[in-house]
Amino acid sequence: MEKVAETVTLERDKYESMTAEIAELRLLVDYYKQQLLCMKRRQFGVSSEKMAVGQITLFEGANAAPPPETETEEIQYTRKKRKGKREADLSGLEVERIDYELPEAERGCPQCGETMRDIGVSTRRELRLIPAKVIVTEHAVHSYACRRCEREGEKTPVVRAQGPEPLISGSLASASLVAHIAVQKYSNGMPLYRLEHGFRYDGLSVSRQTMANWVILCSERYLEPVYELLKKHLLAEGLLHGDETVVQVLRELGRLAQTKSYEWVYRTGAWARRKITIYEYQQTRSQEHPRAFLKEFKGILHTDGYQVYHNLPPDITVVGCWAHARRKFEAIVKNTPLEQRKTSNAGQGMAYIDALFALEKKFSDLSPEERRQKRLEQSKPVSDAFFAWAAGLFALPKTPIGEAVHYALSQQKYLENVFLDGGTEITNNRAERGVKPFVMGRKAWLFSCTPAGARASSVMYSILETAKDNGLHPYRYMEFLLKTLPTSTTSCLEELLPWSDSLPVQCRVSTKGASIANG
Repeated sequence: MEKVAETVTLERDKYESMTAEIAELRLLVDYYKQQLLCMKRRQFGVSSEKMAVGQITLFEGANAAPPPETETEEIQYTRKKRKGKREADLSGLEVERIDYELPEAERGCPQCGETMRDIGVSTRRELRLIPAKVIVTEHAVHSYACRRCEREGEKTPVVRAQGPEPLISGSLASASLVAHIAVQKYSNGMPLYRLEHGFRYDGLSVSRQTMANWVILCSERYLEPVYELLKKHLLAEGLLHGDETVVQVLRELGRLAQTKSYEWVYRTGAWARRKITIYEYQQTRSQEHPRAFLKEFKGILHTDGYQVYHNLPPDITVVGCWAHARRKFEAIVKNTPLEQRKTSNAGQGMAYIDALFALEKKFSDLSPEERRQKRLEQSKPVSDAFFAWAAGLFALPKTPIGEAVHYALSQQKYLENVFLDGGTEITNNRAERGVKPFVMGRKAWLFSCTPAGARASSVMYSILETAKDNGLHPYRYMEFLLKTLPTSTTSCLEELLPWSDSLPVQCRVSTKGASIANG
C-alpha cells in the first residue's frame, strides 16, 4: 500500500508539473502570437494610430467607470460660399500674359471685306516651370591710379573699388549655390551624390566632397553664431519638447564606423512666443547630454518614457506622453478580433486614453488657465479611473497587456504632470514631428562621414526647420543669411533671426500657393 500511495503521489506531482508547464507554454504561445502579429502589422500595416469613430465608446459593457459627462452646446453659423478657389491659389504667383492677335492683313471680314474689330478675349492658364541654371559670375574689381602722380610724384596712390567679399576665399562657392546644396540635402532629403550627378547635366562639375566641405565651412564660419542664438532663445522658454534618434558617423575618434551616435532634438511648445527647433549631435544617448544642453533651462519638458529624462535637475518638470501609453494598448487592440475589442482589457484601457484625447480636442481653443481648469474638472477623473483600473488588473508581466499596463503605471507620475499647467500638451508628438525631417533625410544620405559634418548637419537642420516653422522660404532665407553674415557683426544677429521684422519680404512664403490637387 505504501508503494501504491507513493506511486500515486509521484504521478499526481508529475501531472501537476505537466499541467503547470502546459499552462506556461500556452502563455508563451499567446505571447509569441501577439509579438508576431505586432511585427507583421508594423511591417505591412498602416502606420496611423487612428481607430474607428466608435472606438471611444468602448466603455459600454466594461466594468470601469465611464468618463464624466461634459456639457455640449449647439452652434449654428453661415458662411459665404467659396468662389474662384483657383484664382485665389494662383494669386501669389507672377503672371506672364501672352496675347495672340490676328495680323492687320487678316482682319478683313470674309463676307464684305470690312476690317473686323476686337470683341473679346478667351484666356486659359497653365503653370510653367523655369528650371534653375548655373552661370558664372565674374566680379571684376577695378583699381585706379593718378597719372600726374605717376609722372611727377614720388609715389603713386592706388584706389580700389569696393567689391563683395567671397563666401569662401579661393573657392567658386556663392551664397546661392551653397544655399541650394543645403536646402536640397537637409530640407528635401537629396544626398550629395545625386546633386553631383544632377549638376553634370547643367554643365557643372563639382564633387560631393567639395560640396560637403562648403557646407561645413559655411556652418562653422557663419551659421554657428545664429545657431547658438537660437539655442539661447529656446532655453529662455518655459516649456519644451525633447526627443532623440540615431545617426551614423563613420570617422569618430576611437569608435567603429558601425557604432550608433545620436541626434537630440529640442522644440518649443505649441503656444511659445517663438517657434524654434534645435538639433544637437552627440556620440551617445547618455543622460549627460540633456543635462548639459538644458543646464540653463527651468520649466516643463515634454518627453517620452526614456529614463535619462527623469534624472534631470529638480528645476525641470518632466511631462510624459499619453500617446506612447496609448500605443501599447492600440497594438494589442488591432491584433484582437473585432467582436472582442470592446470587452478586451486592451480595449478598455485604450478607451480611457481616447476619452482624454477627445476632451483635449474640446479644450484646444481655450486659454492656458481655462484649459488647466477644464482638465482638472473633466480629464483628471478619467486619468484617476484609468490608473485605478490598471492597478487592479494584475496582468501577467510578460504578456502584451501586462507590458502595456506596467508601462502606464511606471509613467504615472509623469503622465499626470500634464494637469499642472494649461500650456502643456497631452503628447510629445511635437518633438516627434521635429525628429521626422531628420529621419526622412537620413534614409537618403544614410550617414555623416565626420563629427564636423554631423555638427554642420545639426546647425543646418536647426536653421532650416526653424525658418519653415516661422513661415520663411528655406532657400531664400538661407541665401539671405549667407549673403549677409560674412559682413555682419555679432550685435546684428538678432535682426537676422527667423521672426525678425527686418527680414526681406522675399524671404517670407506667400500665404497662398498654387494648388493642383484637382487639376
